[in-house]
Amino acid sequence: MNLGAVLRRERRKRNLTLKVVSEKAGISQGFLSQIENDVSSPSVDTLVNVCAAIGVEAGHIIKQAEKQERLVAIRKSDWADVDFPPSGFVTRRFFAPENRRVIDSSVLIIQPGGSIPARKDLRNGQEALCLLEGSVELTHGDDIVVLHAGDAVHFWSVPARQKITNTSDSVAVVFWVGTL
Repeated sequence: MNLGAVLRRERRKRNLTLKVVSEKAGISQGFLSQIENDVSSPSVDTLVNVCAAIGVEAGHIIKQAEKQERLVAIRKSDWADVDFPPSGFVTRRFFAPENRRVIDSSVLIIQPGGSIPARKDLRNGQEALCLLEGSVELTHGDDIVVLHAGDAVHFWSVPARQKITNTSDSVAVVFWVGTL
C-alpha cells in the first residue's frame, strides 16, 4: 500500500508544509518526509495523527492508497515546489517497499549542494541513473563522473564510497533504478 503519495497530495492540496504537519502530528519533519516518500511506514497511531494534522480521515487515505498498488506515475509537476528536508534531497519512489521484488526505482530531487548516499545494506547491486534536469557528480569509489541533463550511467554499487551530489546552482532531477 502506497500511503505516502496520497498523504503528500492531500497535504499539498491544503497548502500545508512538512514542518506544519509534522509539528501538529508530533513527529519529526524528516520522518514525515520518509512517510510521504514511502521510505518508512507509520504506525496506525502516527497515521491517524498525520491525517488529523492534514484534516483528512485516515480511512480516506487508505482507500486512495489501495488504488495505487499496480501503477504509479510521477509527473514533472511533482519535481517543482518541493519541500526539502534538512537532508537536502527528496526521493519520489514509484512503489512502496512491500511492492518491490526485483528492482527499486525513484525520481531523486536534489537541492543545490545536496548529496544522496548509496542505499544501505546493498550487496552486489546494479544501479542506473539518468539525469533529467541539472547536473550532478556521481562519486563511485575512487571515480567521479559528472552528468548533465540527458546523460545516463549504469554501474555496480559501491555502498561504502558512493554518493550523488548536486554541484549546480539549480535543482537536479535524477531518474534512478537499482536491483534489490
